[in-house]
Amino acid sequence: MFTIKSPARYEQQAGLRHQAGELIRPLAAHLRILTSPRAWRAVNPSLSESLDRTGIRWQLDYLSGECTDDNIARFQQKLLEQGAEGILAIGGGRVLDTAKAVNNALGDRVLIALPTLAATCAAWSPLAIVYNAAGGHLRSQPLDAMPALILVDSEVIAQSDVRYLRAGIVDALAKWIEFEPYQRHNPHQLALDVKVSAAWQAVEIFQRWGEEAVRDNQQQQVTQALEKVIEANIVLAGLANSVRGSLDTPGFAHVIHDALTHQPELHGWLHGEKVGFSLLIQSLVANRNDQPDAELLALLRHFGSPLRLPALQGDRAERIEQIAAAIHFPTASLGDLPFTLTQPALKEALLMTDVRDFGDR
Repeated sequence: MFTIKSPARYEQQAGLRHQAGELIRPLAAHLRILTSPRAWRAVNPSLSESLDRTGIRWQLDYLSGECTDDNIARFQQKLLEQGAEGILAIGGGRVLDTAKAVNNALGDRVLIALPTLAATCAAWSPLAIVYNAAGGHLRSQPLDAMPALILVDSEVIAQSDVRYLRAGIVDALAKWIEFEPYQRHNPHQLALDVKVSAAWQAVEIFQRWGEEAVRDNQQQQVTQALEKVIEANIVLAGLANSVRGSLDTPGFAHVIHDALTHQPELHGWLHGEKVGFSLLIQSLVANRNDQPDAELLALLRHFGSPLRLPALQGDRAERIEQIAAAIHFPTASLGDLPFTLTQPALKEALLMTDVRDFGDR
């Protein structure tokens, strides 16, 4: 078994919001737009003018809160009542995942994704990440229906807070750190080879262009470096996530991330920041000592990952033990990793981040 899920078309260009209507009109003439106030401001008035100029009818919805089952049902009901043939999702991961879940449930609409951040691969990834109202991870829902079109305006991303780009770099970097151990332990499997190859291309881009792209983002400039890193964060990370073979390969760091989302004190961390801390935990467990991989640690430091849990309510040691106990890696995949994973090892690694100051440079 070997499958790859991908959008039908991907466009990336500075100023693309000015041409959105021309690109969307052949797919749908009537849209329900799902966005957030900040994302809507980031693309307008240019985008709405482009839609109006090409005769596209549209109505606007703002997502309130997380990608939850209630929000998915609410947007789906509005879409059905309106009868729109297309969904235009504009924003970050929560907006994109809500729209993807609705599109997948209906199966007869056209989805256009316009990410305003390069903080995750949500625009491309064949998953909708569903949370509870408090922001705790409930499930990663596989999708059959993929976007008909992804529009990435690199000018919009250049104007966003650089923190999101850094988090997206770490989230994309995680794909190689998570998938390569499976390949090492299970060689000569085409799906794994393709996943790891795409993920490694992203790592090479970060090594060459990452620092420059961060600097350009800080200066709100669209450059070759920024374009390359946006592609790595969305396309290469999304492609690595989209390849499926006979071997189930859950990302170790993302499993840890899912447990961290249930900790109220971490709700201020971005997705990629939680993933970065989780990569540190993965490296400590894999190395079975108090020394994480030096190259990984350098990258995490360089791109601003938090390397220690914040202040926690109650007894800190007890809370860390509770976090370790809440990490549930799929038992069926344990044997496919080249290292042993146990609850005591997770607890020891989490406590090690309190004992050692990994943020030292």
